[in-house]
Amino acid sequence: MRRREVLAGAAAALAAGPAAAAAGARLWTFERLDRIGGRPALALGAPVSMAGAVAFDGVDDALLVGEHPLAGAGAFTIEAVFRPDGGAFAQRWLHLAQDAGDAGVSGGTRMLFEIRVTDAGWYLDAFVKGPGYGRTLADPAKLHPLGAWAHVAQVCDGRRYASYVDGALQAQGEIAFRPQGPGRTSIGVRMNRVDWFRGAIRELRFTPRALTPDRFSRQRAPA
Repeated sequence: MRRREVLAGAAAALAAGPAAAAAGARLWTFERLDRIGGRPALALGAPVSMAGAVAFDGVDDALLVGEHPLAGAGAFTIEAVFRPDGGAFAQRWLHLAQDAGDAGVSGGTRMLFEIRVTDAGWYLDAFVKGPGYGRTLADPAKLHPLGAWAHVAQVCDGRRYASYVDGALQAQGEIAFRPQGPGRTSIGVRMNRVDWFRGAIRELRFTPRALTPDRFSRQRAPA
């Protein structure tokens, strides 16, 4: 019996994808919009639930969750499956922010996913900032089609910070990363409610260690 249980568990992990077995990985899905990642969520505007994803109108739709899912992590991987649908040039669609500490300031400590939208498509903008470190990863020459699902990731091992689209490296750089503290997450907009996202998000995955592309939950998003 014990052997059958072990084999069944291994099969389930493989079915869930390579990153599912990563220690401490958190998967946020959007079957319901009032609770995400096991935490209560507040909807701004009227984001629309659609077949396991959530759509944002680029005007006033967003979701707010009272947790920074990578607080305390000395390394991290953030993955997402999303679909940009055009709209404004600058769109911040995932914002993890450290709350103010005992001194009453956060120092702007945060992790971000943004896109830049052009007539020819979109390119990824990943960003991380904290005390003594800050790095933007963006390459305007690496454009991707609007209206199509994509898998994106940003990875930091504490020194190297890199971003990927569908498993392909977009940009990388050195950083002296330090763990961030507890905080909040906004999905579909910047924390101060500007730079709204137009498109859809199917899933977010947060892993407190650096994954290589072959360990991402998906190398490519579904069509």
